[in-house]
Amino acid sequence: NNKNSPVFSTPQTSREAVNTAVQRVAGMLLRSDQLDKVEQYRRREARKKASVEARLKAAIQSQLDGVRTGLTQLHSALLDVKDIQSSLGDVSNDWRQSINTIESLKDVKDAVVQHSQLASAVENLKNIFSVPEIVSETQQLIEQADLLQAHRKLMELESSRDDLMYEQYRMDSRNTSDMNLISIYFEDVQGLSDELAKQLWMVLQRSMVTVRRDPTMLVSVVRIIEREEKIDRKMVDRKKQTGFIPPGRPKQWKDKMFQVLEGTVSTRIEGTQSVTREEDKMWLVRLLEITRKYVLDDLIVVKNLMVQCFPPHYDTFNRFFGLYHNAVSSRVKELASEELEANEIVSLLTWVLNTYTSAEMMGHPELSSECDINLLEPLLPQDVVGDLLSKYLKTVTSNITGWLRKALETDKKDWQRESEPEADQDGYYQTTLPAIVFQMFEQNLQVAAQINGEFREQVLKLCLKQMNSFLHRYKEEAVNYKEEHLRDRQLPPCYVHYMIAIINNCQTFKESISSLKRKYSPSSEQTDFDAAIERTLNEVAKEGCQFLLDEVFLDLENHLTELLTRKWLTGCHAVDTICVTVEDYFNDFNKIKKPFNQEMTSEALRRVVVEYIKAIMQKRITFKNAEERKEGAERMIKEADQFKFLFRKLSGEDTDRLCGAISAIAEVFKLTDPTLLFLEVTTLVSKYPDIREDHIQALLAVRGDASREMRQMIIGTLSENKVSYSASIQPIFKDITVPTNTMTTMTTMTSMATAKLLK
Repeated sequence: NNKNSPVFSTPQTSREAVNTAVQRVAGMLLRSDQLDKVEQYRRREARKKASVEARLKAAIQSQLDGVRTGLTQLHSALLDVKDIQSSLGDVSNDWRQSINTIESLKDVKDAVVQHSQLASAVENLKNIFSVPEIVSETQQLIEQADLLQAHRKLMELESSRDDLMYEQYRMDSRNTSDMNLISIYFEDVQGLSDELAKQLWMVLQRSMVTVRRDPTMLVSVVRIIEREEKIDRKMVDRKKQTGFIPPGRPKQWKDKMFQVLEGTVSTRIEGTQSVTREEDKMWLVRLLEITRKYVLDDLIVVKNLMVQCFPPHYDTFNRFFGLYHNAVSSRVKELASEELEANEIVSLLTWVLNTYTSAEMMGHPELSSECDINLLEPLLPQDVVGDLLSKYLKTVTSNITGWLRKALETDKKDWQRESEPEADQDGYYQTTLPAIVFQMFEQNLQVAAQINGEFREQVLKLCLKQMNSFLHRYKEEAVNYKEEHLRDRQLPPCYVHYMIAIINNCQTFKESISSLKRKYSPSSEQTDFDAAIERTLNEVAKEGCQFLLDEVFLDLENHLTELLTRKWLTGCHAVDTICVTVEDYFNDFNKIKKPFNQEMTSEALRRVVVEYIKAIMQKRITFKNAEERKEGAERMIKEADQFKFLFRKLSGEDTDRLCGAISAIAEVFKLTDPTLLFLEVTTLVSKYPDIREDHIQALLAVRGDASREMRQMIIGTLSENKVSYSASIQPIFKDITVPTNTMTTMTTMTSMATAKLLK
């Protein structure tokens, strides 16, 4: 037995098989009733054994059949290889024996070539003899514009020439003399080809006209070019095989056709300029409009007519679309390189960025179905557009600066007029300056908006920047106007009215700026110049109001000096005159717009009260007795009421606090019991905490009956118990100075020391 073969059992496997069988039998005979089925179990196991043996035999038989078939095929392949080897040996022997035979057939080969040449010559003999006649006929056909027939004749001539040259090349490619002889004989053929080509190019150059009048002519041209392309391909293929190509081939008329069409389109676009800048300031607008019309009309013709004259694989419409786009782009670049004026830059950029792709031109409904304008390259590179925009902004900046300067000069001349300024529909004085300035801004922004929104924002910022600079000059001129008036108050004759107009212009400027921003800037973001402009306008308006109040108080100066004097005490009419003068001025000041008129009225009241209190603090009078103090106090209370009535009438606002200061001081003067003076002064200080010690000193001095000890006690006590005041309360005494002298200073120091001692 072979122990290494898996087919035979080893002792170990036999034992394992016996053990397995024993276990299996034991499992079958666990119960006594199963002994009756021993025979049944034996037959079942016998069937299983027979089935397994049958499957093993079938598998082994199948493997043996496969091995037998493989051996048979290998044997057949070996026999075939031997046969092939024998045949190759026979072929090799035959080839060696036939070398001499092939050499002996050279004469036959030459005879065959000569026969082929002679056959070609015989075939073209008729054409060869009729070459002059065909040339003449072809020339006549070309002149008669019968291009298809002319091309057919030309093809016959070229075919005869090319066949003869090819046979000559095959027979003896180095024989140039015979080749030259053929070329000379057919020399007129090349001339006919060139002449026909000229006619074709002329038709293509007039293709836009031809396709409308005689589209068959254009179709004929395209057919001729297609024939030539086919012949070119045939000749190029033969050259790859034989090395021979006829003279003038390949003609490449198709490429030449597209070059002609490109040149025609370029000429069409370049020829749109009918006038120059010297002849017409609107030359560029006219040129761009003519270009738009030509391009749109031509492309519609291409779509509706010309496409039908060319083969579909030419993609005619898109090809023409690209030609026109490139031609327009080249023309626009030329225009952009010229020295354009500001309005011309805007016209060009508006046309390039908006009109070109709009429904009025390349985005026209008749064209949009054939192409996607979003795939077009920009007509102008972005850097060129940027340079043009920068140049425009520089020019606009210069223009706006000049226009603003000129507008301000014109407005200054109006300030000198003898007639009052015009009033708006609400009766407020104004000049034409805001309207001129913002009309100019509006025009520039409208122009910028034609280009795009981003550029519009840039121009708006430029306008605001220029406005900020302009307002500083405006402020300076308003100050100069006031100073000029102070040198001679009779001039200018309408100073007050035009100063009112200057103040009103500030409010108009604010409203106009807000209107411009709402209209031309969708974003509500604040620019760098908004706060500066607002601040400058407020300064101009407030200074203007101050100038007008200065004018009022210059007229009141003499009357203010009469207050709290002996003359005043005896019954002068200074306050009556002051009220009449103020009211008269404010009849004109009613022409000031809100909120400046309200602010001005409040400031006028404050200044009147301050001037009145200043008169008290200047100690122009010292009351001699209680009767004078009572009379003076009552007069002060009466005049305070006059001021209350006047300014409540002018402003409609509460005037009690400011006018109440005069009444409170009057109460100090009116007091008859000196022992209560400290309480009255304390009440005054509590109402007006910005009052100072020197003010109290002045009041007590005017009262005239306060002893030194009383003054020292009051001042000392108040200095030890100073009352703080809120910043929200408008101060009255803060800016009022009291004339000082050495004696007053010493008294103050003594009062301070005495107060400490008393404490």
